[in-house]
Amino acid sequence: MGSYKRLLVYVKPYAGRMVFGLICMIIAAAAYLVVPWLIKNVVDEVLQAKDLATLNLVVVAILVVFLIRGFATYGQTYTMSYIGQRVIIDIRQALFKHLQRLDQAYFDRRKTGQIMSNLTNDVSALQAAIVDNLISLITEGVTLIGSLISMILIDWKLTLVTLIIVPVVLGLVNVFGKKLRLAGHEVQGRIADITALLQEVISSIRVVRSFARESYEIEQFEHENQRNFRAAMKATKLSSLLSPLVEFSAAIAVTVILWYGGYNVVTGVISAGSLIAFLIYAINLSNPVKRLSQVYSNIQKSMAAGDRVFEILDTEPEVKEKPNAKVLPELKGDVDFDNVSFSYDGEKNALESLNLHVPAGRIIAVVGPSGAGKTTIANLLPRFYDVTSGTLRIDGVDVRDVTFKSLREQIGLVPQETMLFNASIKENILYGRLDGTDEEVYAAAKAANALEFIEKMPEGMDTLIGERGSSLSGGQRQRISIARAILKDPKILILDEATSALDTESEKLVQEALERLMKNRTAFVIAHRLSTIKNADQIIVMKQGHVVESGTHEELLEQDGLYKSLYSVQFKSKG
Repeated sequence: MGSYKRLLVYVKPYAGRMVFGLICMIIAAAAYLVVPWLIKNVVDEVLQAKDLATLNLVVVAILVVFLIRGFATYGQTYTMSYIGQRVIIDIRQALFKHLQRLDQAYFDRRKTGQIMSNLTNDVSALQAAIVDNLISLITEGVTLIGSLISMILIDWKLTLVTLIIVPVVLGLVNVFGKKLRLAGHEVQGRIADITALLQEVISSIRVVRSFARESYEIEQFEHENQRNFRAAMKATKLSSLLSPLVEFSAAIAVTVILWYGGYNVVTGVISAGSLIAFLIYAINLSNPVKRLSQVYSNIQKSMAAGDRVFEILDTEPEVKEKPNAKVLPELKGDVDFDNVSFSYDGEKNALESLNLHVPAGRIIAVVGPSGAGKTTIANLLPRFYDVTSGTLRIDGVDVRDVTFKSLREQIGLVPQETMLFNASIKENILYGRLDGTDEEVYAAAKAANALEFIEKMPEGMDTLIGERGSSLSGGQRQRISIARAILKDPKILILDEATSALDTESEKLVQEALERLMKNRTAFVIAHRLSTIKNADQIIVMKQGHVVESGTHEELLEQDGLYKSLYSVQFKSKG
């Protein structure tokens, strides 16, 4: 019940409403317990004495009791639903907030669809545990205890005979509960797999269609659907078995009561009214036991989702901000990699003893074959990852000693795969600086060579561009991304193969925009097309995590090394 206790912590802010809800639940359950006593009096006194006036009072009393129960039931249902909705919102908000704190490595190791499933399916599954199951748990618990006390007051010997069956029921609930918890984990896991597959296929639908892999993806989805079906049926089988077993055990108890109680009525030990009331309470006792077993199984399945949610909340980021981290002042842009090594998996180094000094305002290009460590440099600068050894300093300050916000607000990133939001062009540019004015947005778009095509759009700056900017061409998306970076006005700029996926015409426009963007900034240009970096102040050539060559374009061509080899290959391919 550890996860359930943690779940109840989120209920604490709504303690006042919870108390009111609990009072309503107790009233609703207690009202139900009064009726058998009234029926007992009718059978033992009213019917024997043929007292019509008392009978009328009892009937009115029963109606009043059920009216009170109705109001109490409404109060408990509405109040608990309110609390449940608020708690789910709070948990989902806490989960999303915590995900923003987790480092890049966490997201690299997990599928996007699985994380989405945690935020949606798993959190929603907790609502049943808070609302429906909690109401049943308390209401049936009060009914169970009240019925048991009433049975003892009527005939304690008959109660003892009835309770012989209780350990059997508790044993069944315990055994099945553990199995249901495991089955619930499997069900939630299968749902997460389906969500992950959906996310991947839908986001890559152009690739699926271009390779004519619709049938293959349908088969994959059917396979995951079948796995989900088998997991769900396993959980249903266990849940369905528990209920009739508990019910049969309760039936044995009722049979014993009928025989032993009937014998006591015949021998004059108890009255007929007492036996009828006892039977009603016994049924009231068996029904809560049966329902509580269902509630227990439901809670176990819900807590399987809770375990997954709390597992994320308990995950600590590997890249942490120090408690005493200071705010990085406005940068000049001087960057030092001091004997820096880095490994993604803790085994093979992506960077090995990198020593690199980049003075403020200089443009440095980073080239080399795939896997050389180029993008790793781009990941370390904004501290998406921490260096494994060595020190990365900006303006002489270790990046591990400053706040994330003050560091990242002064670094701009223009990646190869442009990420735009399903919003207007203006909103996408404003993402660079949320308080930017309309004039600044237009100036940024103009500097990025984007204003011309924006003005031809149906609604100009207010045109919605679809998910990931799907309504724009690659060159247009990249220019919006550059406009966003221009508006941000960073002191350090990272261009991660920003033109490699563009056609010649788009590349020319984007390259012009990039040159304006790099002016008076420290710029790291990670490039595949060597023709785009000829004017860099310095070019470093990387291979297997090491810097193997360094110099200007002309100097490197004269060295007759790896750079000249890469340049010659590209030049010949163009020829």
